[in-house]
Amino acid sequence: MPGTRKLGRPTAHRTAMLRGMVTYLLENGSIETTATRAKEVRSLTEKMITLGKKNTLAARRAALSFITKEDVVKKLFDKIAPEFSDRNGGYTNLYKLGPRRGDGAEMALIKLIDKEAEKEEKKEAKKAPAAKKPAAKTAKKPAAKAAEKAEEAAEKVEAKVEEAKEEAKEEVKSEATDEPKAE
Repeated sequence: MPGTRKLGRPTAHRTAMLRGMVTYLLENGSIETTATRAKEVRSLTEKMITLGKKNTLAARRAALSFITKEDVVKKLFDKIAPEFSDRNGGYTNLYKLGPRRGDGAEMALIKLIDKEAEKEEKKEAKKAPAAKKPAAKTAKKPAAKAAEKAEEAAEKVEAKVEEAKEEAKEEVKSEATDEPKAE
């Protein structure tokens, strides 16, 4: 259930931290933070965007009571919420980044969904299957490709070994001719 994680902080500190993170996310579009914080920020951000979609005075005041900057609330109601007018939830993406170097905490990147990029991906996805079908017939199987690459690599290694042997023979011959014979 969202909003039940304590995040190792007293209530006032936790709410202030989350308010700041939601404000920053709406202002800049993405945040890199720990995975558990990102999950909390995601639920609160989605609630704020839903308020922005209502676009009433009461919703604006509710958003102002949570978001710490007035210009971010204006951006939420004027730019961000209208982009998501046809979408019911799922306004953010959460990408896990792996452990943090200092303490090993699981890190995550939380981003607002980019509507233009999403539309382009859908268009490419529709076009790509039609283009891939003819290529799939002529394309080789992955195992065959791997075998060919392995053979090519083996041939290159053999050629390098032969070159090294020839260079070694030449060096031995040149050393033998350079040394004066001791009588």
